[in-house]
Amino acid sequence: MSTGAIIALVVAILVVLVVLAFVLRPAMQRKKLRDRFGPEYDRAVSDSDSRTAAEKELAEREHRHSEFDLKPLSPSAQDSYRRHWADVQAKFVDSPDKAIADADRLVTDLMAERGYPTEGYEAQLSVLSVEHARTLEHYRKAHDISERQEIGEASTEDLRTAMVHYRELFTDLLEHGAGPRKDRETASRKEKTDV
Repeated sequence: MSTGAIIALVVAILVVLVVLAFVLRPAMQRKKLRDRFGPEYDRAVSDSDSRTAAEKELAEREHRHSEFDLKPLSPSAQDSYRRHWADVQAKFVDSPDKAIADADRLVTDLMAERGYPTEGYEAQLSVLSVEHARTLEHYRKAHDISERQEIGEASTEDLRTAMVHYRELFTDLLEHGAGPRKDRETASRKEKTDV
């Protein structure tokens, strides 16, 4: 084989590799975002004008999230939050509407202590979606019921459902998000109790 033929073959291989890189990069980025955001990826795509715009928004969320100084809670802080949550659940029997308001406040306090911004519900959803996407729908449902309760349109059963939803997010915030993903997945399998 001549030197020219070898050079042409090497160039052709390099061109194929470059083309493959350009073709595979969006697919790899899409897989990364799907893995990271789970059901939130599908929600963002369905709420957006295009998949590309949704993926850009999710990548921006990741970037904003990386700028926060998020931290795990100390064991004593975790115990304190667990005790507060137990108190909130106990209040539910006598005062479901107050318990829901307290649950929302406790979740917000926990977010703040972990280092998440707490101004505005939509902003909270955006930053929580990066590490807590799998429980974000619980937060949406709880928040929706809380808003309905404020105008007198939520039944006691609705409020019980909201408590369950708040508990899912509360537990996820309390136990996950600061360590390696594998640790978070293992911890999420822990036994849960009902209201």
